Amino acid sequence: MSIDEKIAELQTKRDEAKIGGGEKRIAAQHSKGKLTARERIQALVDPDSFEEFDMFVTHKCHDFGMEKNKSFGDGVVTGWATIDKRLVYLYSQDFTVMGGSLSKTHAEKICKIMEMAVKMGAPIIGLNDSGGARVQEGVDALAGYADIFLRNVMASGVVPQISAIMGPCAGGAVYSPAITDFVIMNKQTSYMFVTGPKVVKTVLNEDVTTEALGGAVIHASKSGVAQFITEDENETLLLIRKLISYLPSNNLEDPPYKPPTDTIDRKCEELNSIIPDNPNKPYNILDVIQCIVDDGEFLEVARNFAQNVVTCFARMNGYPIGIVANQPKVLAGVLDINASVKAARFVRFCDAFNIPLLVLEDVPGFLPGSNQEHNGIIRHGAKLLYAFAEATVPKITVILRKAYGGAYCVMNSRHMKADIVYAWPSAEIAVMGPKGAVEIVFRKEAKNSENPEEFLKEKEEEYRNKFANPYRAAEKGYIDDVIEPKATRFRLIRAFEMLDSKKDTIPPKKHGNIPL
Repeated sequence: MSIDEKIAELQTKRDEAKIGGGEKRIAAQHSKGKLTARERIQALVDPDSFEEFDMFVTHKCHDFGMEKNKSFGDGVVTGWATIDKRLVYLYSQDFTVMGGSLSKTHAEKICKIMEMAVKMGAPIIGLNDSGGARVQEGVDALAGYADIFLRNVMASGVVPQISAIMGPCAGGAVYSPAITDFVIMNKQTSYMFVTGPKVVKTVLNEDVTTEALGGAVIHASKSGVAQFITEDENETLLLIRKLISYLPSNNLEDPPYKPPTDTIDRKCEELNSIIPDNPNKPYNILDVIQCIVDDGEFLEVARNFAQNVVTCFARMNGYPIGIVANQPKVLAGVLDINASVKAARFVRFCDAFNIPLLVLEDVPGFLPGSNQEHNGIIRHGAKLLYAFAEATVPKITVILRKAYGGAYCVMNSRHMKADIVYAWPSAEIAVMGPKGAVEIVFRKEAKNSENPEEFLKEKEEEYRNKFANPYRAAEKGYIDDVIEPKATRFRLIRAFEMLDSKKDTIPPKKHGNIPL
């Protein structure tokens, strides 16, 4: 065979591999509003940057006539590329080849690029679209899943891991995305569950639709499994690019700097009047965030889950930061189980990848009630406390209004090793709100007074003047400065610049025992 014939043979095999399960199945994929595995990669990465590995790999199963049913690539496309000229490794499951089912060989391809990503210090992006384990392979398929899970855990905190759910994700397949840092689902074609509707019907006699059991909206708002929800696949791929723009490639690098177009000393005049005179009246914390970050741009994480706390990435003077903020507009900004878990996981991610933290605090406390207590608010609330105490990245807190009780401690207080704590003049730092405090402190005196209601009202005003302000905490050095709201952006940028060379460590240990 001449060299020209060999090259022609190579091209024929490449063409065969690129067609996956064939034109008919590709058409079926398109009819569902889904791109093919390779189309997704091309839409995600920089033009002409994708280099594929293991294009000609096939499975090794010989049971149930599988030796006659082989396709190049074995249902997953793997390789490396660049996004904004930065190296990433990725895999994209091909539903046109045996439903994207996972075989041992399929898993080996994924494990290979995961190991390379850790060695090279680059993010791992998984585009999941699979019917689950390949039944014909039995325990080999299960072994393949476990091999992937192990590498997810080993890569955790070393390189960012992003999972996009582009189609079905069921059974054991859900646990790899669950271990990764961010899960993205789209409303059109994504769903995740450990057991599907048919199993639920058989075991529990419960009728439930695929969407109601494990659709994108459910996991973005109820379970908290998905941090992002999009309208369709194209939006998902654009979102991955945006998310990557805030993240370092690995845990030894700093987050990517982007030359700012916003000025450092831009005053936010509207912040001077954003806090209502009535301490019980809500406002939108997103308005505060938009005012202080570069160009008013930020990427909210888990926007639809536990909305009483906001977590987001933004930039200040071109440098990425992570923001955790109480949202007074939802449940008065209290901390409950879901909010604590959401914020704790975000804090730990930022700390793992050298992203400085900003906390905007307006918290009346932890949500009371038997439901919260019985479901473990103590244990879950402790996760947030643990996360802030453990974090060694630069940490700045700004107390905007309420900072009551244990929630004051938990929200990155000076006592949790916050590097800088600022307060607005509207800040109220106390064990509890004035009304509740005087009812406890002056309970007996009120009972013996001629007009208990008037007596308590006077004492409430007295308490408010004495404690419901930032100056008592400032006197004790718990607050570094009381700042004018409109100067918040300038003061924060200066503070983060000062903290840029921070070095902090925690006592040597194998790992702590966070209250999971």
